[in-house]
Amino acid sequence: MAKEHGVAGEWARVRGTVLSLWPLFLSFILLGAFMAALLLGRDAWLFGGLFVAALVMVAVYWRRGLRRVESFFRGARGEERVAGVLSNLPGQWHVFHDFVAGREHVDHVIVGPAGVFSVETKSWRGKVELVEGHILANGSLPSRDPAAQALREADQVRTALKRLGYGGTVVPMVCFASDTFAGGTETSGQVVVINANAVQDWLAAQPQAVPPNELERLVRLMESGR
Repeated sequence: MAKEHGVAGEWARVRGTVLSLWPLFLSFILLGAFMAALLLGRDAWLFGGLFVAALVMVAVYWRRGLRRVESFFRGARGEERVAGVLSNLPGQWHVFHDFVAGREHVDHVIVGPAGVFSVETKSWRGKVELVEGHILANGSLPSRDPAAQALREADQVRTALKRLGYGGTVVPMVCFASDTFAGGTETSGQVVVINANAVQDWLAAQPQAVPPNELERLVRLMESGR
């Protein structure tokens, strides 16, 4: 079994809760302030109108916020599924979950005999295809390009590891936890696009790139640098 570091999906849940529900928390604060002003009898018409507006904000952001939270939590569950797959790698492999590299929180960084791999996890529904170098969801371009995201994260990981003395490459990957990628395993430029159920076999087929003593040293440095 691979050695795991960190907790998969933790950052997605924290970030999703904060980003999705802060407007709702603000609405409750405003609601309380306007109610207090009404009880004190100050500018009743003005604060009464603002009270109603705040009540509408609560109703709107309650539904919208919960939908966004569910989206983030679905992503966290995808990260947990990929973590479960990666945990079955052989014992010489290490998996760092929610790895902090610069301004990025990378879902998984895999370190093993074949090198270092930076993994961006997606839990998309429907059919996912790679067409002319672009990842499409149900035939459409997503609002955020996951290949560009994976490249950016791999670059941040490479920079972070360079500071620790590792001069090797970092392979960017986009992994579909939902196994919805029609190609199974393909490449888009430098990015490996793959289904979760194919990751273990794909990594096992890669040639050795890091000697055992260098691998142990890198893992120790990554553990102390987190």
